[in-house]
Amino acid sequence: MIKKMDELIAHLKSSGFVFQGSEIYGGLANSWDYGPLGAQMKMNVKNLWWDFFVKFNPYNMGLDSSIILNNNVWKASGHIDGFNDPLIDCKNCKSRWRADKLIEEKYPDVNAGKMTNQEIEDFIKEKNITCPKCGKCDFTQIRNFGLMFKTNQGVIEDENSVVYLRPETAQGIFINFKNAQRALRKKLPFGIGQIGKSFRNEITPGNFIFRTREFEQMELEFFFNPNDGNDWFNYWINQVEKFLTEKIGINKENYRLRKHDKEELAHYSSQTTDVEFNFPFGWGELWGIADRGNFDLTQHAKHSGADLYYLDPVTNEKILPNVIEPSVGLERMMLAIMSQAYEVETLEDGTERVVMRLNKQIAPYLVAVMPLQKKIGDGAYKVYEDLLASGIAATYDETGNVGKRYRRQDAIGTPYVITYDFDSETDGMVTIRDRDTMAQERIKISDLNDYLINNQKK
Repeated sequence: MIKKMDELIAHLKSSGFVFQGSEIYGGLANSWDYGPLGAQMKMNVKNLWWDFFVKFNPYNMGLDSSIILNNNVWKASGHIDGFNDPLIDCKNCKSRWRADKLIEEKYPDVNAGKMTNQEIEDFIKEKNITCPKCGKCDFTQIRNFGLMFKTNQGVIEDENSVVYLRPETAQGIFINFKNAQRALRKKLPFGIGQIGKSFRNEITPGNFIFRTREFEQMELEFFFNPNDGNDWFNYWINQVEKFLTEKIGINKENYRLRKHDKEELAHYSSQTTDVEFNFPFGWGELWGIADRGNFDLTQHAKHSGADLYYLDPVTNEKILPNVIEPSVGLERMMLAIMSQAYEVETLEDGTERVVMRLNKQIAPYLVAVMPLQKKIGDGAYKVYEDLLASGIAATYDETGNVGKRYRRQDAIGTPYVITYDFDSETDGMVTIRDRDTMAQERIKISDLNDYLINNQKK
């Protein structure tokens, strides 16, 4: 796996996966736009997640809730009062930092997130932790920094018009628990899945798309009777691993499971396990699976006055379900996939090629079509149009010599390249080349659809 983040970023920018946000105006810190290839790849990943966890899962259904919600939602969930980070300023260079992260970067075994602000300040002074920018240990007192983005709703901007962009998609699911259950007459256990944007005004975002202020979550809330005797927590850990290895193609040696200790658990969680991925900058959280108990439904029932109990149709028992939450950030998933896929390979003749070994269902294009020469482009373009009409993701490439075109498609992860040559005009066959093995074979144009569809599933 590639170990240099800057090399990966340069490749993704130049090849059309990710662009700097607002680049022509000098950029915007921690803002990234997804180019033609990145946008299609994101869509492919979302579709795979949706199919696996929602569309073809016998337990689950989907939802698409609003980004701006009633402020009482965030009051009930604890976000308005408690969703903040400890902000500290360096008096010498005026840079700003998350105080707990200053500690954890120097002392990885210390969970500063459980410390009070005073304890964090004392620890920094005792250990003489210095500013990463200027090297001085001269900080201000900590102040709490709210992570939710504020905006205003309506024509008059005052304190009564303040609303928030959601910092997570989960609460939109919890407040619609009863609506969704009634509408589809679901019986416990069942889950509600959602893909959507969330916003957090992070103090120290970074590591490319790993931590951003605007991000997309793929989140499932699974509701169950706590007395049903099933180990749903480990069930969903197994499902997450199955999705990672079988659908996304993440190698087992590149991720690990890490169970949170008691001191690390969120106040609402009885147990949490993270899937951590070995990113170019080191191990980092990719996917979290948390047992949230009935905290969220209890809070919303209390603050709204709504009856959020589930009535068992057999026993007439009123149940407040417990919840297992597998939650993953799409951008982190993209970074993990691209980090693993990117490779600079030395060939037998001593030359090098850049290749993205993307899963065939994730790659922006399944196949590229190219004419051997432009003079026979009409026939090649007809093959390309027919593939598109059949629902196969294809691109057309006629610029440069054949070798350069092969390398260009390898570098963006296209699994197959079809070459239409002069013989194709008479024998109705083309040469198809495999990205990973570089092996080539001759097949009939009429067999292309079946060949590509069958091999995409492998």
